[in-house]
Formats: sequence, structure tokens, C-alpha cells
Amino acid sequence: MSVYRNALPQLGDQLFLLDGGMETTLIYLDGLELPHFAAFDLLSTREGEEKLEAYYLPFVELARRSRRGLILESPTWRASPDWAEKLGYSLDELDDLNRKSIGLLERIRERYQTAGTPMVISGCLGPRGDGYVPNQGMGVNEARDYHQRQVDVFAGSAADMVAALTMNTIEEATGIVLAAQAASIPVVISFTTETDGRLPCGVSLAEAIEAVDAATDTGPIYYMINCAHPDHFTPALTEEPWTRRVRGIRANASRKSHEELDRSTELDAGDPSELGAQYAQLRERFSHLNVLGGCCGTDIRHIESIAGHCAH
Repeated sequence: MSVYRNALPQLGDQLFLLDGGMETTLIYLDGLELPHFAAFDLLSTREGEEKLEAYYLPFVELARRSRRGLILESPTWRASPDWAEKLGYSLDELDDLNRKSIGLLERIRERYQTAGTPMVISGCLGPRGDGYVPNQGMGVNEARDYHQRQVDVFAGSAADMVAALTMNTIEEATGIVLAAQAASIPVVISFTTETDGRLPCGVSLAEAIEAVDAATDTGPIYYMINCAHPDHFTPALTEEPWTRRVRGIRANASRKSHEELDRSTELDAGDPSELGAQYAQLRERFSHLNVLGGCCGTDIRHIESIAGHCAH
């Protein structure tokens, strides 16, 4: 059963860590094949499940060592119906793998959680299409209906919340929030930006957050930014009220654009120390930012740097 669904500890002042770029780590550093960038596919075998557990453990150890909270994000960014069909899974098989992902995180929490390191389990959702290419043809109701099945599976599990990462349109983000509200589970929306600090669909972060809040009666418990470098989105963050709704960051290691990353055949891990310093600068400006992790190209080195630079 869920532990924190009705009282999420990251809504307080304690710093919470996240993992890094799961898929890029598994592919480029661990040498695994992930068809369609789908980490959940590993859950179909015992060996794959063990590799996923091994992936999480360095972040668990870091959180315990530094006495930070930890949000355990499930490896299910691609575990929605359209992607499951591409991978040859039935909807029932997909449901089982989504449940299995939460079971894995539940076992990790039972084994490693301490009073100083609360561990929140988050069911991860991703965009229906390509995270870098907005699905302009999908409206709010269609998005809600598409994501409802995965949200319902997480709501019926030990997940404390759901988080939709790499959102690139207002409509899909709104639909996911409505699905989570229907399932009575807390939801986080994480938008991605291009190098100009705007969503791939062209709207600003301010416009996106204000629109989703207006359509859902301030439904998300908070917002995040992911899959973009701090150089890209920091100029868009202002002192206006909407910025207070942004509590988390999962930045890319690379300064490359989404188009450049799509064409890359090698991992660009950037500079972990520099990235950690940039997170600290963001925290100096926006002290409410307390959910910190990484996205593409980041690994345990980057999260260690972030934890170290944001120690105070």
C-alpha cells in the first residue's frame, strides 16, 4: 500500500533527490538495448529486473549517506498503450509490467528507507508520442482517456503519486492531471523546453503552467522542468507567482538542442561539477526548489555533484 499519498514529504522543506537519466545510463554506460527507449521492457525478465534494481541502488546509497529524501521514479516513461503495441505487449501485459515496476520500488523502499531518508514512490508517465515533437492533434479529453489506464494501475498500487515527464503540450498535461484527479492520486507535471526556454509547441512555461492550473483547479501538486539544460530554461524563470509552482528540476547534462541530441550517436555527459553549481545557483534564487535530479546524459556523478553543491 502507499505510504505517503496523503502527506507527501517533499512538500516540506527537506531536499529530495531523484535519479539521473535512466535510459541514457542503461544504454550508453551499461551497454543495454532499450527498444524505443523503453526501460520498462527490462521488467519482462528476472535479469532485466536485477539490472534495474542495480541502477537505483547508487542513488539510494547517496540519499542515505547525505540524509536527503529520495523520490523513486518507476522505469515506465514508455509504458503506455501506443508504445506497448510497438513492443508487442498486450494491454494486460502492460498493466502487469506497470504494477511490477512499483513492486520493485516498494521492495527497495522497504529495505533501505530510514527516518532521515524518506522514499516516495512515483509512477512515471511519458508523452504519448515523441517527447521532442508535440502531438498537436490530441485534445484534452483524448489525452485523459489515453493515459487513464496507466494512471489507474498506479493508483491501485503502492505508488504515492504519479509524475508525467517531458510534457510538451498544454493539452496532454491537462489530460493527465484530469486522469489523476479521477483516480484520486497526486500528480506532478514536468514540462520540457527548447533552447529558447519555451515548450516544443511554442508556448512559454508561464503560459503552460497557468493554463493547466486554470483547467484543473490547480490540480498538480507542483511542476517540474526536465530534459533541457539550465542554460535553456533559467532565463525563463522569473519572480512572478507561477514560478513558485515549480518545485523540481531534472536537467540534461548536455547543452545540445533536442534536435542535436536526437542525431547524437555518443553520450554527451557534460560537466557534472558545473551542473551541480548551476543547480545551486538556481536554489539561491528560488529556495523552494527542493526536488532535484537529472535527465538525459546524467548519472550518479551528476546527482552526487548536485547533492554536494546544494548541501546548504
